[in-house]
Amino acid sequence: MTTPHHLTPAAGPVRLEVTPESAGWTHLAQRIVALEPGGTHRWLAGDREAALIPLSGAMTVRAGGLEVRLERASVFTAMPTLVYVPPRTELTVTADTAAEFSLGSAPAEGRHPVRVVEPGEMRNEIRGGGGARRQVVHVLAPPLPAERLICYEVYVPRGSWSGWPPHCHDGRDGSPYLEETYLFRCDPPSGFALHRNWRDEESFDEVFAAADGDLVLVTRGYHSSAAAPGSHVWFLNYLAGELIDAERATPPCFHADHTWIVDDWDAGSWELPVVTAAG
Repeated sequence: MTTPHHLTPAAGPVRLEVTPESAGWTHLAQRIVALEPGGTHRWLAGDREAALIPLSGAMTVRAGGLEVRLERASVFTAMPTLVYVPPRTELTVTADTAAEFSLGSAPAEGRHPVRVVEPGEMRNEIRGGGGARRQVVHVLAPPLPAERLICYEVYVPRGSWSGWPPHCHDGRDGSPYLEETYLFRCDPPSGFALHRNWRDEESFDEVFAAADGDLVLVTRGYHSSAAAPGSHVWFLNYLAGELIDAERATPPCFHADHTWIVDDWDAGSWELPVVTAAG
């Protein structure tokens, strides 16, 4: 079921779409496009920069004199090759096989040229520990250049959490203002992820069960996600807001009740059984 902050895929080439108008925010837009072999999708950047990320299949991308063939069997088998598209540039994607891609965009002035970002340029790290150990690929994050856009891909083992400690970037509690989307994939696809957005001091608390292919919006508040025990989870984040160029490295604000864990991810871990008949 689609709700304003939890979108499910639709039929047709454009499976999912978020605009500033539909989201009720200012900067970030995203669409997920699925093409049959030989199909074409065109997009005119206008006054926006964009980041194209292949999700599956093979496709030829043309933009601003650039022509590149992208191929990715699955988000679970390979890192992406990203195409950055500056404002006032026409983008054309032609599917060489059945193909799917994500296109995120944000307002920009045109300070950076069209370019390809290869996997070897992307920072690739393991974060957290214990029940919140995950892999984070900095697909388009500083020092990789863009004006407003930030992109991450995150791999969460089944039964684990991501975005822990919970964090916010809604311009409150000293945080920067960034809008964000989460596109979820599950392996196997029958699984799901749980995602929560909330603020303790007000009546705002959203919890979504996101199936394979669903998209969740982070419009405000602290947030974190978890993979159900039956599936590994991958998600793609686009972020955009008030941070420009190198300012995009500004960290979020972490929830003070939960930051203790970063000093020792295994502190206080249980060993089962916790209790027995013998006491």
